[in-house]
Amino acid sequence: MITLGIESSCDDTSVALVEDGRRLRASLISSQIEVHRRFGGVVPEVAARKHYEAILPVLGETLAAARLGLGDLGQVACTAGPGLLGPLLVGLATAKGLAWALGLPLVPVHHLEAHLGAAFLAREQDPVYPYVGLIVSGGHSTLVLADGPRAFTTLGRTADDAPGELLDKIARHLGLGYPGGPVVQKAGEGGDPARYPLPRPLSGRGYGFSFSGLKTAVLHLVRAEGDRLDLRDLCASLQAAVADTLCGKLEAAQVETGTPRVVVAGGVAANAVLRARLESLAARRGFELLVPPVALCTDNAAMVAAQGFHTAATLGTASPGTASPGTTSPGTTLDTAFPAGPVTGPGTVGVAAGPGDDPFRVNACADWGMGDPLPLE
Repeated sequence: MITLGIESSCDDTSVALVEDGRRLRASLISSQIEVHRRFGGVVPEVAARKHYEAILPVLGETLAAARLGLGDLGQVACTAGPGLLGPLLVGLATAKGLAWALGLPLVPVHHLEAHLGAAFLAREQDPVYPYVGLIVSGGHSTLVLADGPRAFTTLGRTADDAPGELLDKIARHLGLGYPGGPVVQKAGEGGDPARYPLPRPLSGRGYGFSFSGLKTAVLHLVRAEGDRLDLRDLCASLQAAVADTLCGKLEAAQVETGTPRVVVAGGVAANAVLRARLESLAARRGFELLVPPVALCTDNAAMVAAQGFHTAATLGTASPGTASPGTTSPGTTLDTAFPAGPVTGPGTVGVAAGPGDDPFRVNACADWGMGDPLPLE
């Protein structure tokens, strides 16, 4: 089956075609980095308008690249959240319209679950459980235990800044540009990671993360050093502090749970320093490490299409015009209790949000009746 995936949760407009959840047929991304660079970060309203301009051309180019037509599609999957509301709605509206017009199932996909699945897509294999998963990006730093399909337990998450957000803010303060991750990595090449003794936040204190203190420490250091500051060593020291913090929590979780594999995904997983530390940790501890290639670490529709296939396979698809009842696997910890399965067309979303859902969450799931399917936000 060919699954069409649509990703628009932030500033990348992406469409992909994946066969049977494992074989990538085509994937295209329209980046907005140059648009947002002058602002030093993503402007949600601008991002939404750029998604609106790009989504249909990218869709057409993706189909052409795969030499497929709309009639070859078996279902449509789209990111339903978390993410920026305006950008999400552009992707969701496009996916809903396609599903309605073609009479195909519409599968809402949790953005962070899709990131984890990218590691398996890269190997052209179905997800294998159990594993400890770490999602690190501009908006998230979340550690989970995955016992099976849709059976996720949150072990820890950031209390304030995410690591990608930290790198963006420090890069902006240093005048390095945007996005922060790549420019900090480049500026730190060949630097001494031990030159500046930066803190490792919450070291040895559970699975929670906090990066605001590290940000403050760097800002104080920059002011104190003044013209004596060695930018290359600072960037190397900052990356080492982030990598040590993430690897320390990850190691503790893997040891305590005894899982044979670890999955690390998200935009920050593209960082070369972190990837090297992860490989060293895996070799020392003897677990299987799965990290997507750099191209699949950042936001992309390939991971959405693959996850959509597996979600539909796990929960089933209802007959046209009705909603899937949705199920959860044993041990699943959900933020709210409600169905969260694929829904069908023609493009109809018929799952109501459950009692206690917060309608003001920056996430389009509730607005489209999808709820928030996993405890990953």
